[in-house]
Amino acid sequence: MIVGVIGAGTMGSGIAQAFAMTEGYEVRLCDIKEEFAQAGFAKIQKNINFLVGKEKITKEAGDKILSKIKVGLSNICTDCDLVVEVALEKMEVKKEIFKELQNIVPKDCIFASNTSSLSITKIGEELDRPVVGMHFFNPADRMKLVEVIGGEKTPAELVKKIEQIAVEIGKTPVQVKEAPGFVVNRILIPMINEAINVWDAGTADAEGIDTAMVLGCAHPMGPLHLADLIGLDICLAIMEVIHNETGDDKYIPAPKLKELVAAGKLGKKSGEGIFSYKK
Repeated sequence: MIVGVIGAGTMGSGIAQAFAMTEGYEVRLCDIKEEFAQAGFAKIQKNINFLVGKEKITKEAGDKILSKIKVGLSNICTDCDLVVEVALEKMEVKKEIFKELQNIVPKDCIFASNTSSLSITKIGEELDRPVVGMHFFNPADRMKLVEVIGGEKTPAELVKKIEQIAVEIGKTPVQVKEAPGFVVNRILIPMINEAINVWDAGTADAEGIDTAMVLGCAHPMGPLHLADLIGLDICLAIMEVIHNETGDDKYIPAPKLKELVAAGKLGKKSGEGIFSYKK
C-alpha cells in the first residue's frame, strides 16, 4: 500500500515513520514547500539513526525504511492508495487540501484526516468521496492509540478498513463517534486548560502542579509539560473547537493559554511555552 502523508511536521513525520516501518507500506511525505517536507524526512532519519545506534534495528533495516519514503509536494501522491492529512487544525485548510487532492490521487484512494477535534462530516461535505478520521497521538511513531472516526457519510466498511490498517502498523484502534474533541482530547485538553488556570491563579508553580499530578495521579507526565509537548497553539485550537461546538462555557480557553499563544510561546517546538527549552 502507498500512503501519502500531507503535512511533514512533528505529527506528520511520526505517522510517515510508522507506515514506513511496516512491511508492505511505502510513503509519500508531502508539505506545502519542498524544504518543509525535507525537514520532516530529516526528523525520521534522526529517529531511525537513533534506533540503529541503540541496536533496536540493523543498519540495513534502517536504510530500507528510509528508502521507502519519497519526499515532495502533493503532486507526488498520484499513486497513493491512502492519504492521511496532517495539516493545521483549521477546517478551511483541511477542506482545501482534500479538494486539491481529488484532482491528483486515484478515484479509489482513501481520504483520512488526523484531525484532533474537527467534524469529519464537515471536512468531507464538498468532496467526491467520504472522509474517515484516523487520529494518531504524539509521538506517532511510538504511541499505540489511533482514534478511528466515521462521519455521517463514512461507510462502516471504510471505518473497518482503517481499523485494520491501524492494526497492521502496530497500533490499537478505538472506534469513536463524531463529537467535539472525540474521546481523548475531550477529556485531556480541558484538564490541561484547568491546570493552566490553576498555575495562572498562583495556587502552585508549574513544576509543583506537574509533580502533584505525576505523584498524586500516577500520570507519566504532568499536564503542563504535556501541554508544551502537544503545542499550546494546538491545545488552544482544540479548546476553541470544543467550546464553539458545545456552547458550554466550562470549555472557555484559559486566558493565560491565549496569552502565551499570542506571544508565540507555543511550547517545546518554539523553544518556550509554560517552560523554557532554550539551551
